[in-house]
Amino acid sequence: MTDPKGIGLPGTILGIGLGGFVDGILLHQLLQWHHMLSSRYPVDTVPGLRMNTVWDGLFHTVTWLAVLIGLGLLYSRVTASRGRVWRSRTLWGWILSGWGLFNLVEGVIDHHLLGVHHVRTGPGQLWWDLGFLVLGVVLLAAGWGLRRGGDALDLCRDAEPAPR
Repeated sequence: MTDPKGIGLPGTILGIGLGGFVDGILLHQLLQWHHMLSSRYPVDTVPGLRMNTVWDGLFHTVTWLAVLIGLGLLYSRVTASRGRVWRSRTLWGWILSGWGLFNLVEGVIDHHLLGVHHVRTGPGQLWWDLGFLVLGVVLLAAGWGLRRGGDALDLCRDAEPAPR
């Protein structure tokens, strides 16, 4: 993210939002392995399920806002670039990095420090939580690998001169 006009920040924020959506949709809703506060408020009671539903909604709101902010920043960078374009692997690299960052921060804070929920409660709970962190590291490494060699092109400067 050294280039202030680059797409590192927008891509990372997009990745955080999209990674949060994958977590919320897959783990919270479809698989129902956990909810935002399921270690504090059991989901087998109506009040507990209500509390978790509200907090899952707040979580989805934050991830949705991250996607909107990422898209807005990306749009502003692209429209202000005046001939500068980025290879798609650069953007996808930053998105994967943002998703990995989401997994690491959310995993450390919510699963390990606060213990408000775990990836999958029950036998092997620690292994599920550690696997979530390992996935975060893998996503960060994959994002870094994609970004390598994916520099921007300046169509105004890098273009070959037209034949005369």
